[in-house]
Amino acid sequence: MAKNNNRVLVPEARQGLNRFKAEVASEIGLANYETTDKGNLTSRQNGYVGGTMVKKMVEAYEKGL
Repeated sequence: MAKNNNRVLVPEARQGLNRFKAEVASEIGLANYETTDKGNLTSRQNGYVGGTMVKKMVEAYEKGL
């Protein structure tokens, strides 16, 4: 079994990141992402959520420059 090395550097941000993840998943058509067993989704679906999150975070940062 793979070891999970994902950790949030600011623990107080975990709830906000989870909300953001659910919002992005909803936008791309994955309803009920929070309650869905991620093991039943394809790697492409899970990766698309994470990739879209990063894209939006980079866009927000660049907008703030």
